[in-house]
Amino acid sequence: MLLEGKKALILGLANNRSIAYGIAQTMKAQGARLAFNYVGDAIKKRVEPISEELGGEFTFQCDVCDDAQIQAAADLVTEKWGDLDILVHSVAFANREDLVGRFVDTSREGFRLALDVSAYSLTAVCRAFEPLLHEGSSVITMTYHGSTKIIQGYNVMGVAKAALEASVRYLAYDLGPKGIRVNAISAGPVKTLAASAVASLKDIFTHVEATAPLRRNITTSDVGGAAAFLASDLAHAITGEVLYVDSGFSQIGIVG
Repeated sequence: MLLEGKKALILGLANNRSIAYGIAQTMKAQGARLAFNYVGDAIKKRVEPISEELGGEFTFQCDVCDDAQIQAAADLVTEKWGDLDILVHSVAFANREDLVGRFVDTSREGFRLALDVSAYSLTAVCRAFEPLLHEGSSVITMTYHGSTKIIQGYNVMGVAKAALEASVRYLAYDLGPKGIRVNAISAGPVKTLAASAVASLKDIFTHVEATAPLRRNITTSDVGGAAAFLASDLAHAITGEVLYVDSGFSQIGIVG
């Protein structure tokens, strides 16, 4: 198994349809030990049964917008595990009203919130968990094609994902001398709770299925497989990269 005995912290699990679930499921199948965060009691009620299902060793509260909670999480992981092999950051948020209409109408507060939760949180988490990471550790975050191309309705989240991808490169440079790798997976559209906020989602699914080289949409298991690879020793020379898992859709220009 690729991840036998490796300790994996999964940030951002929402339900059993989320990308984080597909990643956790695959990592568990590859031998990883798991732990999960939650934000508030409502998410806790969803996360704890899933953690039990997947054999998670513990869950904990951590709002990635709160540096004190991030540090408390790092302290807890230190106490429970001592170190960390895999850190999965599957966290993003924007106000629903900022994902409709025109990007130019994004409020200052809406912009700040989207960038804070969806991009800066990766830097904050890496800083707090750096002492637990070591030679061979892997940090993986989730992005989307709307970071580089216009996706109707993605709006401020596209800007946030662009900032996230730039952060991946700079974090890879900072943490690389310690042998810590930082990469992003750009997943194709998946029917998740977060994606439901994008009004054009139904049309996007239809378009991907009709035009992507593989002629199909992806699953959370597809993303899980890529994440397991990036977390494994097979990817020991890969860092600062954005790996597309989208049935090849991102390579399409104009097709007739």
